[in-house]
Amino acid sequence: MNRQIRISPVRVISNDGEQLGVMPVEEALTAAQERGLDLVEVAPLARPPVVKIMDYGKFKFEQAKAARAAKKKQHVIHLKEVKFRPGIDDHDFAFKTRHAREFLKDGNKVKVTMMYRGRQMAHLELGREVLDRVATELKDVSKIEQEPKLEGRNMSMVLAPK
Repeated sequence: MNRQIRISPVRVISNDGEQLGVMPVEEALTAAQERGLDLVEVAPLARPPVVKIMDYGKFKFEQAKAARAAKKKQHVIHLKEVKFRPGIDDHDFAFKTRHAREFLKDGNKVKVTMMYRGRQMAHLELGREVLDRVATELKDVSKIEQEPKLEGRNMSMVLAPK
């Protein structure tokens, strides 16, 4: 910007978007100073390079404001976890799957974990049936991202929103 622009001549655009034509850098700089604005290079690779007369501080502020607004609108996907046991009761099952459904509707992934204790490890198929039941219950709002797999005393699967 301003005195840092080395290549001459340059194509000049005014602050209201009107083309002022091709002129030497010094002439463009004086035109910008007359208006009390800065001379900013917008297309350095064009021949001749394109410069614009603008208020650089205001331009940077507007860019930062737009970046903040874009950051506010983005949604970060979180991994929520719902834990089950092999001998879960119907009411508890419905309650936990309702929570998982809400997480999925909010756009988050859900890790469904089946926790085994003691002799429950001898009957892994009981927990697997519960996990399959959860998957079928939530298949309208989710898809299975990771199939159930055993890790130590826990069997887990990951559901992603559709």
